[in-house]
Amino acid sequence: MCGIVGAVAERNIANILLEGLKRLEYRGYDSAGLTVIRNNELHRERQVGKVQELVNAVAVNPQFFDGHIGIAHTRWATHGEPAQRNAHPHISGKIAVVHNGIVENYSELKEELIAKGYEFTSQTDTEVVAHLINDLYSQDNDLLAAVRAVIPKLHGAFALGIVHVDCPDELIAVRLGSPLVIGVGIGENFIASDQLALLPVTNRFMYLEEGDIAKITRDKVSVYADGVEVSRKINEIDAQQHNADKGEFKHYMLKEIYEQPDAVSRTLEMALESTVSNEQIDDDAKNSYQLKADFLQRHESKLAGIRHIQVIACGTSYHAGMVAKYWFENLTRLPCSVEVASEFRYRNPVVIDHSLVICISQSGETADTLSALRDTQKQAPTGLVSLALCNVPTSSLVRETDIYLPTHAGPEIGVASTKAFTTQLVALMLLVLKIGVIQSRLDN
Repeated sequence: MCGIVGAVAERNIANILLEGLKRLEYRGYDSAGLTVIRNNELHRERQVGKVQELVNAVAVNPQFFDGHIGIAHTRWATHGEPAQRNAHPHISGKIAVVHNGIVENYSELKEELIAKGYEFTSQTDTEVVAHLINDLYSQDNDLLAAVRAVIPKLHGAFALGIVHVDCPDELIAVRLGSPLVIGVGIGENFIASDQLALLPVTNRFMYLEEGDIAKITRDKVSVYADGVEVSRKINEIDAQQHNADKGEFKHYMLKEIYEQPDAVSRTLEMALESTVSNEQIDDDAKNSYQLKADFLQRHESKLAGIRHIQVIACGTSYHAGMVAKYWFENLTRLPCSVEVASEFRYRNPVVIDHSLVICISQSGETADTLSALRDTQKQAPTGLVSLALCNVPTSSLVRETDIYLPTHAGPEIGVASTKAFTTQLVALMLLVLKIGVIQSRLDN
């Protein structure tokens, strides 16, 4: 799981980039690097291993990285072994690129570029992107136009951060199948693959939509979709609720195991209320609860017509869906199908009319789950209702579905899922109860 951080600011941004990479270490990686523009030159450092190795290397000659614009990256090897030459950023001429995702047709593009005289120093697909942009930029000296022209040539899913020496105040970002957010500051702006990386410098974020290309300067963010400038909302988040520190715990997984009771309580509280008053003291009565009247209230008409449940998810979220299948069928007598998103999207499935398509994802950015959702929407079956069961309210999955059911787990940094899984189960049971009550299959 690669990570991207980028910045354009009035202040020195090297430490911002390095701190951002540290906050992305939970994603897993094998190497790290950064590039800063200083005195009309690209200054790059790349190291295999931990981000601290990169920090130490930068500290040897810190004056080279005292700049106001730059990009940084943590890499998990896909094309090419873990090695310094394969680490990002990749450079072509005066252009530097960082990249998450995969360019599936890089081999064909590489052959074309070699025929033009380009030399490759890495085994990666990313270097192809750098050379392509450099090749097109040389024709009209317009970085944004060059990036726009390159994107249709690339097949796959990716996010890009791009800088050019000739454009020392301009950072280009691309989001196509891989998450990327813009952090909005005062006299400075940022990009990252996860907003957690930027919380030390801003709590205001703009979430790029699929296919967006952004031109970012210190004072302005311009976003383009299909060549037309568009507006994207700036969201302000509560940094305390997104605290990703380990605190007193040795590692994140242990912390998140102990956070499960609070996370489960938060998820239950959004939907349940006691049926007794505080004056009643009967112990059995104290344990009596019912669904709140406002829980999914505005979606009741959609849920009333559901005749089939289709769950789509990956990994741990898929297993949560498998448990929910028993609940749906046993308690509501509604048929429920559960499928791994990557299998679902490639087998040309038939979506039944009046289906509730439940997409489960901790991050809301799982590529296969998003693609599977879009495939079902293209089929447009009668009475289709889509629901995102997700931990991130600003995610792509939430924005692209009809109904959002939050899990209230808070940030999950540990790789092995703990509180995200338990809160998914809780939210799914609440959904089972809600549908059962709406359709008079269960009593409240």
